[in-house]
Amino acid sequence: MESIYAALLLNKANKKITEANIEKILKAVDVTVDKAQLTKVVAGLKETDIETIISSAAPVMAAPVASSVSAEAAPKKKKKKEKEEEVEEEPTGIGSLF
Repeated sequence: MESIYAALLLNKANKKITEANIEKILKAVDVTVDKAQLTKVVAGLKETDIETIISSAAPVMAAPVASSVSAEAAPKKKKKKEKEEEVEEEPTGIGSLF
């Protein structure tokens, strides 16, 4: 999984995705490099357009964010003869990272 993250960083920086470049990133953050996995990741991404994959995944990632926003916009429940309590729902999915 770390190799994929490193490949995404290289793509974002407009650098060539190679085994050597990914290995440099992983070693810089003190992660043990799995050479077999590294070879598979580079081979799998060789003919792949990462930007297309990211743009096609964006609607999927936005769905949990939209559902948490609609939950926050819903009216808060009140209990009789008690002070109004705020009901906060924890965000889930990728939206919880922001």
